[in-house]
Amino acid sequence: MHHETIISGFGGQGVLFAGQLLAYAGMAEGRQVTWIPSYGPEMRGGTAHCTVIISDEEIGSPLVQHPTAALVMNPPSLEKYAPLVKPHGVLIADATLIEQHADRSDICELRIPARAIADELGTPQSANVVLLGALAAATGVVTLETLGRVLAEHLSARRRDTLDANLTALRRGAELGRETFEMSREA
Repeated sequence: MHHETIISGFGGQGVLFAGQLLAYAGMAEGRQVTWIPSYGPEMRGGTAHCTVIISDEEIGSPLVQHPTAALVMNPPSLEKYAPLVKPHGVLIADATLIEQHADRSDICELRIPARAIADELGTPQSANVVLLGALAAATGVVTLETLGRVLAEHLSARRRDTLDANLTALRRGAELGRETFEMSREA
């Protein structure tokens, strides 16, 4: 197994944290992992991104040019990264914030209302966790159980009170991701 993911959105949406959780989950499952964040002016409201590679084999290069999956949290990220997803790859978009579609028939596009779910749970900042749940369910790159465990281990002390809501967000994302992925395969 060799899985490359790009996670992208506005600075402040938890893009880098989502990438860290995915990387920690890969490590917890005994796999080889790379995580490369994008720092700089993107952190101030522009588009931020990170890449994560999880593999059973040694990773030759940490650079991701054509990911097997992309999590996009804003329209500029969809425009930039949807064309790069490998054929038969998975694109997971926050349908609450992104109206347009990728316009590709060779990938599986999952539209998950992540921000709406996060708002409903009272934790708007957990939209990234909703999308991670969908990624885990659709691709099997890591298990939902491992993601939940690393989320509990790495949630900051000032956000500990949101752990239950984040775990619920993770499960809701996984449920929607699984349903949407299965429907797209049947179509």
